[in-house]
Amino acid sequence: MNSPTQQSYLEGWLKFFSSAEMPILRKTARQLEAARSQIDHVNGRDITEIVLHDPLLALRVLAFIQEFRSRHLHREITNIAHAVMMLGVEPFFRKFDQPLALEAKLADRPVALLGVLQVIMRTQRASRYAHEWAFARYDLNVEEVALAALLHDTAEILLWCFAPEQAMDIQGRLHADKSLRSASVQQQVLGFTLAELQLALCHAWQLPELLITLMDDANAHLPRVQNVKLAVNLARHSVEGWTDAAIPDDLAAIQKLLNIDYDTLLLRLELTPEMLLACRAQPVVPAEPAAETLVATPVAFAQDDSLDALLADVSPTDETLLVPAAEMTEDDLSGALLDMP
Repeated sequence: MNSPTQQSYLEGWLKFFSSAEMPILRKTARQLEAARSQIDHVNGRDITEIVLHDPLLALRVLAFIQEFRSRHLHREITNIAHAVMMLGVEPFFRKFDQPLALEAKLADRPVALLGVLQVIMRTQRASRYAHEWAFARYDLNVEEVALAALLHDTAEILLWCFAPEQAMDIQGRLHADKSLRSASVQQQVLGFTLAELQLALCHAWQLPELLITLMDDANAHLPRVQNVKLAVNLARHSVEGWTDAAIPDDLAAIQKLLNIDYDTLLLRLELTPEMLLACRAQPVVPAEPAAETLVATPVAFAQDDSLDALLADVSPTDETLLVPAAEMTEDDLSGALLDMP
């Protein structure tokens, strides 16, 4: 339970975030503008696909639809496709007209910009993992699981957007001492953990209880929550390569969740030979034999391709974008942002 001091800190941050204008990715804004220009040929599925690539816009859509739903419908809306359907195409474009671009908001803070883009890339990867594994598990609503993974680290994204000094402080401490736990550093810097802020924001914005449950790691005994948590963990641990010390435990847990063997899991992840060697060099607890009925389409997550797809207008060969922002020099940052108009 939060202490009075923690609760006071949280309430202050909640008020701040609730009154701030939420930005979206510039790429998303351009895609929305392109879709608006041919609105007669755009449907809800097209809009949903755009929204699901941007956790900030997905959050805005969900938060707004909860207010809309309370006036028109009592049933919870737990995925973006239903939210867009409820709004309609033209009302959607009117509501989300001329959004603030994240890159414009942080134009004078290149370190913060790189930091938040790296987190967004990670959430996209987590969402894809979660979607794939939920499909393999015959989940009745795969989209809910994928959306929960996409939004799981929203508080961290918002911290980079609106309080970059604290975000850089946390990142710097964690990179300086690998033995530190993220939650303890967050508590020292903020007075609470990002997980606590995340849940508080979800309740303040009246997000669906089902999604809140899926995003709460305290419910990890539930298979759907395990799906989300493991996807988030693997995305976080693999974002800078496949040699993180936590990855063997991640892979063992995923094997158990999907009931597949180690080699099948690596094939599902479509790792490159170099990545395979890195993984095989680390011991993994054997899982139960693979079930032939659980074969699903594999998904590839090449680091460069993922970040290129996210940024679009950044130089596609610039590997500096995959380096932790806290470890980059000013020249590295300038070079990384050189191609951004």
